Amino acid sequence: MKSETSEIIEFVKKRREQLGLTQKNLAERAGVGLRFIRDLEQGKESLQLNKVNQVLVLFGYKVGPIKITDRDEL
Repeated sequence: MKSETSEIIEFVKKRREQLGLTQKNLAERAGVGLRFIRDLEQGKESLQLNKVNQVLVLFGYKVGPIKITDRDEL
């Protein structure tokens, strides 16, 4: 089962590539640093949630609470 983090990583990479954006382009449009985009796409474990949302909002999404079910891993 995929973790929410890996789903975000895959989503951001896929959407960025679909839109023909480089990591630098995405960083500029989201108002975050290039290093942040690189860290995000490489799965760095400690990222600022507000910055993740700055990136996701460009695609019409945001991070939110997801109910844990019996099948989910903690």
